[in-house]
Amino acid sequence: MQYPRENWGNRHPVRRIARALRLLAATISGLALLFPPAVDAADPSPWIGYTEFRTNLPGGRHANVRTMRAMLVRRDGSQRSEVIPRLIDDPDSWTQFAGWSPDGRLAIVARGWQNPENAAWEEMHKTFRFSAEGWSLDSHLVDLVARSATNVTAVDRVSFYNGGLFFWPRDPTKLGFTALIDGNSHPFRMDIDGKNKVDLTRESKEFAYGFSGSPDGRRIAYHKSYQVYLADADGSNAIQIETGNPFNFAPSWSPDGNWLLFVSGEHYHCHPHLVRSDGMGLRKLADRGTYRGVTEFLDVFDFHGGSSDVPVWSVDGQTIFYTAKVGADEGSPVELFRVALNGNPVRLTSSREGTTHYHPQPSQDGRWLLYGSKRDGVRQLYLRHLADQVESRLTSHPHGTGAMWGHWQPVSDRP
Repeated sequence: MQYPRENWGNRHPVRRIARALRLLAATISGLALLFPPAVDAADPSPWIGYTEFRTNLPGGRHANVRTMRAMLVRRDGSQRSEVIPRLIDDPDSWTQFAGWSPDGRLAIVARGWQNPENAAWEEMHKTFRFSAEGWSLDSHLVDLVARSATNVTAVDRVSFYNGGLFFWPRDPTKLGFTALIDGNSHPFRMDIDGKNKVDLTRESKEFAYGFSGSPDGRRIAYHKSYQVYLADADGSNAIQIETGNPFNFAPSWSPDGNWLLFVSGEHYHCHPHLVRSDGMGLRKLADRGTYRGVTEFLDVFDFHGGSSDVPVWSVDGQTIFYTAKVGADEGSPVELFRVALNGNPVRLTSSREGTTHYHPQPSQDGRWLLYGSKRDGVRQLYLRHLADQVESRLTSHPHGTGAMWGHWQPVSDRP
C-alpha cells in the first residue's frame, strides 16, 4: 500500500499505536452520544437536561429548529451526551428537553417534526400554520437506565400537537399536558401510561396554555386568551384573575401553594405579579424595565420572535428570580434579579452592553442557579453558587450554536 509522503510518519509502530488510540477515543466519544449514560441513583451530582442547536443557518426558523437535540450534562460540565438519538428519524425532526419526573428517573423529551413545505409557507407569511399534514409534536417519557422512550401523548391520540407535559403533583399516576384541537390549545389530564385523557376545558373555544397543577394536586392554573384562570383539578369552578391588564401570562404556583406568580401588563411590556391562591391580593412584585420578556434564540430572523422568559420561584418560595433590562438603550444588558415577596429586588449580575440573561432555574437544594446567557454572540448555560455568587460556565459552544432551556434533575427523592 502506498502512503502519501505527508503520512509516512504514521507507519512508525509507536505513532500507529498512538493514532489508533486517538481513533478509539473518538469512537468511544461518538458512542456516548448514541448510547447516553444511565442515571446513577447513587451519584449525588445531578444531571442537567437542556437543548442545543444551530443558531445561524440560512433559511429562517425551521432550518435551525430542526437541529435541536435534547442533551444531558453533569453539573461539572462532564459527560455531555444526547438523550435519545433514535427519535430523530427524519431530517425535519428534532428533540427538545422539557423536564423530569419528580424522582429524577425519567426525562421528558418533546419530539417535533415539520413538513419543509409548510415551514417555507410559514417563513414567507411570517406566521404559524398548524395542521396534521404540516406539523407533529409529541411528548415522551425517557427511561435513562433502560434507554427507552414511551410516547404517552400518542396513546389514544387526541391531537397531532401535544406539549407541556408534566407530572401531576402528589399523584404519580397522572400526567398533565396541552393539546391543540381545532386551532385551540386545551389542558388535558391523563394516566401515566397515556390512557384516559380528559379535556379540562372541553367546551372552550379559546387558546389555553401555561398549564400547571398546584403542589397538592387539587387545583390547576392556566392562561386563556391572555387571562389567568384558577380551577379545580378536574377543570370545574374556573375563575378569572381580574388584573385589568390585557396581557397575563405563564402562571406558576408557589411551593406551598399559597401564591400564584405570573407576568401582567401589556404584550411585550409586562412585569412579575403575585396573587393569592383564592384569586385575591393582586400586586405587582417587580419591574422589568424595557425588557420585552422574550429572549431571541436564533441569530437569523425568527418570525415568532423568540422564547418567553418568565420569572420563577425559589425553592423555599420566599423569593422570585427574574430578568430585567438595565437601561433604555437597545444594547442595554438584560440582567438577573432576585426579589423577596415584600419587594426589594437584588441585582445578581452586572454585564457589559449586549449581554442578555434568560431562563433562570434554581437547583432543588436551593444552592445553585442555572441560567442562560448570550455573551459575545453565543448562548451558553451558566451556574451561579448563590451563597457567594461565584459563576461558572456549563457549556462551551462555538459561534453559530447555542444552549437553552435547562432543567435540573431532581435528586433528593431518590434513594
